Amino acid sequence: MTRAIAKVQHCQDMQDVRRHIDALDDVLVPLLVERSGYMTQAARIKQAASQVRDEERIETIVQRVRQRATQEGGDPDVIEAIYRSMMEAYIDFEHREFARLRATASQGSQP
Repeated sequence: MTRAIAKVQHCQDMQDVRRHIDALDDVLVPLLVERSGYMTQAARIKQAASQVRDEERIETIVQRVRQRATQEGGDPDVIEAIYRSMMEAYIDFEHREFARLRATASQGSQP
């Protein structure tokens, strides 16, 4: 298995760098959108808004991605920072989804 860091290609100039970054973003954005769909599913399944933030799960994810970053030749501190920021954004999103889904359900039950 090739480590991710080994896939990085030599760039001649910033145009090369940006082209590669744009290509990676084209892969990452759809995956992040897909991930947000699971946050909507979590908001639907959870019974209380207090369940949206799960500190134990956050720390489990952080440890998992730090280990994966190391395996792939990356900097675990950078990956942890990215994931913590991303998870905060998804937690905010899930809170909004939790409220939206409950509001929609209560509107549907009104005569």
